[in-house]
Amino acid sequence: MEPLVVEATEFYPGDNAKENYTDEYDIVHNKDSPAPVFRRGQNFHFAIRFNRPFDEQNDIVRVHFYIGPKGKANVTKGTRVILTVAVKQKELPSGEHWRLAYIRSDANTIVLQAHIPCSAPVGIWRCSVRTGIAGKRGEKLEEHEPDEDIYILFNPWCKDDPVYMEDEIDRKEYVLNENGKIWIGTFREPKGKRWVFGQFDDVVLPSAAFLLEKSDLPHSDRGSPILVARAISAVINSKDDDGLLEGKWDGEYGDGTSPFAWTGSTAIMDEFLKSGGQPVKYGQCWVYSGATVTVCRALGIPCRSVTNYVSAHDTNRSLTVDKYFDLFGNLMDGGPEGDCNDSCWNFHVWNDVWMARPDLPPGYGGWQIIDGTPQELSGNIFCCGPASVEAVRKGEVGFLYDTPFVFSEVNADICHFQEDDESDWGFSRLSINRYHVGRKILTKRADLDDPEGDSDMLDVTLMYKNPEGSEAEKKAVISAIQGVPKAQEHYQRPSRTQEDVFFDLVDIDTVPLGQGFDVVVNIKNNSNETRNITSTLTASSVYYTGATAHRLKAAKGAFAVKPGDTEVLKIHVTPAEYLDKLVDHSLVKIYAIANVKETKQNWCEEDDFTFTKPELKAQALNACVGKECAVEFSFSNPLDVPLSGCKYSIEGYGLQKPQCFDFRDVQPKENVTFTGNFVPKLAGKRTIVATFNSSQLQGIGGSTSVMVQ
Repeated sequence: MEPLVVEATEFYPGDNAKENYTDEYDIVHNKDSPAPVFRRGQNFHFAIRFNRPFDEQNDIVRVHFYIGPKGKANVTKGTRVILTVAVKQKELPSGEHWRLAYIRSDANTIVLQAHIPCSAPVGIWRCSVRTGIAGKRGEKLEEHEPDEDIYILFNPWCKDDPVYMEDEIDRKEYVLNENGKIWIGTFREPKGKRWVFGQFDDVVLPSAAFLLEKSDLPHSDRGSPILVARAISAVINSKDDDGLLEGKWDGEYGDGTSPFAWTGSTAIMDEFLKSGGQPVKYGQCWVYSGATVTVCRALGIPCRSVTNYVSAHDTNRSLTVDKYFDLFGNLMDGGPEGDCNDSCWNFHVWNDVWMARPDLPPGYGGWQIIDGTPQELSGNIFCCGPASVEAVRKGEVGFLYDTPFVFSEVNADICHFQEDDESDWGFSRLSINRYHVGRKILTKRADLDDPEGDSDMLDVTLMYKNPEGSEAEKKAVISAIQGVPKAQEHYQRPSRTQEDVFFDLVDIDTVPLGQGFDVVVNIKNNSNETRNITSTLTASSVYYTGATAHRLKAAKGAFAVKPGDTEVLKIHVTPAEYLDKLVDHSLVKIYAIANVKETKQNWCEEDDFTFTKPELKAQALNACVGKECAVEFSFSNPLDVPLSGCKYSIEGYGLQKPQCFDFRDVQPKENVTFTGNFVPKLAGKRTIVATFNSSQLQGIGGSTSVMVQ
């Protein structure tokens, strides 16, 4: 009697997808080669057809599942499982491990059911079927390996999976929603940038699995969402490996794609996969965050994009952002020694992932911060997190991973220093601002979707930090300082003495692009004596990372203010003085410095704002699956100069794959209209997103809903 020979296997991708909550994945329904996609904690059916009927008394059939290189897969490490087919096993046995049940037989075919434990590593698994004859242990076995890659994912629907999310509305948003918002702009004028995550697109899951392989995370560790999320934060960027995205912040994107031109993640994933894993050019923090959402949701980890306005980048673990000015009020890049690279980003976008934290004390599970933007080394690689949001709020900086860094991002003090010949160390402290950083922290609401406006904004600031000035906030800061020795040095510096002159830099909320603006400081002398004051006002264009691009205007002055009197300092900046000096996001940074001769009182304040750009307005008719439809986008050029190098991009999951088109030059003040044609593939309410970019004006975006019948 010869061993059974396997002629075919069938994993029923479409049928199993319903029970495994994976019916949305395009690769499950691929007409040529549908891929099985399963979740941990679920069951799946599969069939094996032999060259003859299965004889339980004489035939031995063992089904192997393994992840990683076949020769290195190991049962004890959980990367290989061996399941023996037994007719008597009609139901899945209990237990938290791989299990197999014999369902039925039909001629030469047997149908089996397998259970995947909630501890199984995620990624691409393979199957191998080995057959033999009972009593002939030493003889060679027949082996058959099916062609299918089997994807096993985390399971937010399963209570035993660490990523379990109880609320159905939250699951729909943080796992299933293929569209979303990434917040940019300023804390006074936040703006939701529409993003197509597209986690179910046919290129995404293979790309996500490819990225996991590039991360070098051992296959035996891929059952831990903690370690997988940390690996994702590392491999989303290409800083020290061949990760997904190469970052660039200098405004020169000619050899790649501008970060502003992306409308979603799928074009990035597609380019990455087609190039064999070459980093895609270019990304900035919101692009990293959007791609991270896509990868996490594709793998089954609940994920959201979070924006922190006025985000500190503390490079020396002091819990402060230190800025140095020379005697003339000019900001000193790098500080006095050239090695102080602290900065404040106007906004910074990271991600929260949802999971239990059995490695931390009770109460620190739930949302965890990860960050794919390469800022600082962590464990000798550019990655960040997962840091417990609750630990950050409480100042528990001793908990893994990277909690001190994230705590600084939302809580650091901004310290201004100026050259001072009378100081022992050459500088005196101008000011310390404890409430400027982490001004607002936003994400998208789970229960609302607004493609035309921003009513779906959710302020989650109080999840990350206690109310400013509260006892809880003070305790959190004290706790953090005690855990960071460098911070103790800064907080022990003596404070200023007499302060009897009041200074106030008037906030600028926003300015329409193409109009001038004023920088204004109000001064009042509250003393009984005349005060002689020297002052400096500067306005500069800046990158959103806080780095200065161009000085727009500066003014210096010296004057006397009589007792009880007020004074107003003002500079006016015209469009001609700033239009050709703006960089990405059209952000402006204001610094105001003043010194009082009689009392040695020093004062410094800063502010920033963005110019508002026109929005793309969209109009679309209802559409039908399989029939061509058009959507029209329009905007008005607000500038008195023509726009050149124009391009627009359009994307909508289920409507239109990402596409980029060249567009003619746009004349000054011209009303612009362009049309996107698409053939819907999926029914229901869908969203289409567009961006328009030129050499003079970038980041004009818009979106609209399309009801597909």
